[in-house]
Amino acid sequence: MNIGEVAERSGLPAKTIRYYEDIGLVRPQRSRNGYRAFRESDLHKLAFLGRARALGFTIEDCRTLLSLYEDESRESAQVKTLAEEHLAEIDAKISQLQSMRALLSRLVASCCGDDRPDCPILDDLAGEIH
Repeated sequence: MNIGEVAERSGLPAKTIRYYEDIGLVRPQRSRNGYRAFRESDLHKLAFLGRARALGFTIEDCRTLLSLYEDESRESAQVKTLAEEHLAEIDAKISQLQSMRALLSRLVASCCGDDRPDCPILDDLAGEIH
């Protein structure tokens, strides 16, 4: 398969596929003229990476997950630990976003939004609200 076909079948942009090749996550064969020749196994890896990235795993996490996937002697505990750590990071981000939302909601509610120049939102951003 060429890069266009593997991009279509994997749902990943060609630019992303080239990047994954540059950082060693996939290693397609090369024809004599230098064109990439992707195998079904490359397509499978790219789909795997696409799903992992959609769940928010970092590139390094994806490298680890792919390595674990390919290691038949792996322990599922290793995978679960990585997933639990990522889940904790997601929970922390959700908590932070909820706090940000609550503060911004209060600021929006306190702003009259009229033709006067005073604005509690700008005052807070400038550190002037006590």
